[in-house]
Amino acid sequence: MKKDYHLLALPALAVILLDQISKLIVIRTIHIYDSISVIKGFFNLVHVRNRGMAFGLMNRPDVGFSFYFLVAATFTAIILLVYWFSRFKHEDRRLVLGLSLILGGAIGNLIDRLRFKEVIDFLDFFIGSYHWPAFNLADSAITIGTLWLAVNLLTTHGVRHKL
Repeated sequence: MKKDYHLLALPALAVILLDQISKLIVIRTIHIYDSISVIKGFFNLVHVRNRGMAFGLMNRPDVGFSFYFLVAATFTAIILLVYWFSRFKHEDRRLVLGLSLILGGAIGNLIDRLRFKEVIDFLDFFIGSYHWPAFNLADSAITIGTLWLAVNLLTTHGVRHKL
């Protein structure tokens, strides 16, 4: 059976382009550590850098083991995502969107990590003094893709395997 690789590649490319364009705009318009209020008391655009992974885990001032670990982990994840896609059957096509979003997000953040040795984050949501850790479009794509996969695996495959 011929694989429809464009179903994996096109959404991933869209995520990568949107992510990199948005980060370029942030780099050119917001000084590092500055903040622009968009919705007072709820949402700011910021310019912060993260050498770690999601939610600032492993975020250290030095470029050491964690940098190489995260680059290797990202390459491994990309290979596994493409492998998983290659094993899909035709009835699994609805899972491809989730894989594609995760793939695009992983590559978007990998580009930053290889270019700057850190990832550019700029979306800052908060209520009062509680701030969600700043994130970017690549992080959003990874989160949405993961939720898409989880919902589809739990509903579609879980029901099919029980019948």
